[in-house]
Amino acid sequence: MPRRRPTQERSKRKFDALLAASRELLVEVGFESFTCEVVAARAEVPIGTLYHFFANKYVIVCELNRQDLVEVSRELGDFHGEVPSMDWLRHMNRFVDHMATLWLRDRSRREVWLAMQSTPSTRATGAIHEREFADVVETMLRPLIPRLNRARRDTMAQVLVHVVYSMLNFSVQDEQTQADAVAELKRLILAYLTAVEKESRR
Repeated sequence: MPRRRPTQERSKRKFDALLAASRELLVEVGFESFTCEVVAARAEVPIGTLYHFFANKYVIVCELNRQDLVEVSRELGDFHGEVPSMDWLRHMNRFVDHMATLWLRDRSRREVWLAMQSTPSTRATGAIHEREFADVVETMLRPLIPRLNRARRDTMAQVLVHVVYSMLNFSVQDEQTQADAVAELKRLILAYLTAVEKESRR
């Protein structure tokens, strides 16, 4: 996590500028060529200010990943109000479409996700972020499959989060047709949830 988070408006602007520049640079050059010096220059912020917030480029990427998951969790919270309902499948499809649009419009999401796989430390941080998101998903699963115990729902939520993120990042590869990948993702989710729901009624 960042060494410190800004509290004053001026510091917040610098913090946000550094993160915005980081996203742009990740998309352009990838994580291997990503450097703190270039980020600071692009953000027009002194390199000392960057290090005031972030120890290194790995911490920057972890913060970008946290921001992405917070945004998706907020979106999921809005969707949560529509579940359970007889029309939950339509709501789920709409939410997956919305997520896919986010990934298509903002290619930095995939670059951040790839960068998070770069070291054991970033992977561990990414797992913590995904676990927090999975907790939100578990609360949505509860009314859909109330007979399942909490441990099973927790596992399901973690599986869903990992699969959805992996497929969304797969869907925006240069050689991949996104619509086809998203359609397959919907089939995966539907088959998985339907099978578990039937199992829970036995």
